[in-house]
Amino acid sequence: MIAAGPPASALLSMLAPQKMVGWNRRPTPDELPYLAPAIRDLPEIGRLTGRGGTANLETIVAAKPDIIVDFGSLSDTYVSLANRVQAQTGVPYLLIDGRFANTIAALRLLGDILGVADRAEQLARRAEAIFAETDRARASAPGKPPRVYLARGPRGLETGNRGSINTEIIERAGGINVVDDGLERGGLRTASLEQVLAWNPDTIITLEAAFPAAARSAAGWADVEAVRRDRMFVSPRLPYGWVDAPPSLNRLIGLQWLTRIFFPEAAASDIWREAADFYRLFYQVDLSETELDRLLGATGQVAR
Repeated sequence: MIAAGPPASALLSMLAPQKMVGWNRRPTPDELPYLAPAIRDLPEIGRLTGRGGTANLETIVAAKPDIIVDFGSLSDTYVSLANRVQAQTGVPYLLIDGRFANTIAALRLLGDILGVADRAEQLARRAEAIFAETDRARASAPGKPPRVYLARGPRGLETGNRGSINTEIIERAGGINVVDDGLERGGLRTASLEQVLAWNPDTIITLEAAFPAAARSAAGWADVEAVRRDRMFVSPRLPYGWVDAPPSLNRLIGLQWLTRIFFPEAAASDIWREAADFYRLFYQVDLSETELDRLLGATGQVAR
C-alpha cells in the first residue's frame, strides 16, 4: 500500500502501519521517535499529489502495492490525477474525502477496505469523543469566541481563507477565522501586514517556532492585539503538525490543543497527558518525558 501524499501518509501510519510499503517523504531523525518502530525505516517512494510531486511511476510499480491511498481533496483535478495514475500503473487508486468533518467516516471506510476494521473502530470512537469534548467546551464557554489568524511561513503572511482545509480545524474548535474575503471559501492566500492589522486578531496560531519572537520585535506586528497580549501559539509538529502540515488524522490532537487555548475554563484537562494518551493509541508509541517536552515545550502554553 502506498500513500499518495502527506495527508494519506499520516492517516496510514496511524491506522494501518503494518500495511505500508513506503513513505512519500522519509521521516527526519527528529520525527522518528514519534512513529511506530515498524515503519521508521521504510523506503522513500515519493509524492504523487500536491505541491512538488516527486514520485516516479516506475518506482511505484516496482514496489508492488495492492492499492494507492489518497486522502484530501475530491476536486476534479485530484480525481483526474487518480484516474491517470491508476491507468498508468494498473494499481487501484482510492481517493478519500479528507475534510476534517469526514475523519470518522474515513477511518471506518478505510479500515473495512484494508481489513483493519477493529483498529479503525477503536480510533473512530476516540475521534468521536474528541469532537464531542470540543462541542461541550464550545457550548459551555463564557464570553465570545476568539478571533483567530493562522500565520504560516516565516513572515506569517501566508494564511487560509475561512473554510479552507488548512483552517477548518480552527473553525471546528470554535475560533472565528478572521480571514474572510466574502467571496470564494477555501484555499490558501497571501495577506499583507496591513490586512492583518485591519483584521486585528486576538489570537494567532502559527506553524513556525521562530514567528512569535519575530512578531514581538517587528513594529507592524507589535500593533496586532494578539501580539500585544502575547497570545501567539506554536503548533507542535512531531511527527506531523497538529493544526496543518498535513491536514490529516494528526489534527485530532490539534483539536484538543486548540480547544484548551480557545476555551481554557471549559476544557481544563492536561494537554500533556492527553498528548501522551493520543500518541500511545494513534501512533503506538510511549513518549518519554524528554520527547513530550520536545513536542510541547515551545507551544506558547503554560508549562507543566
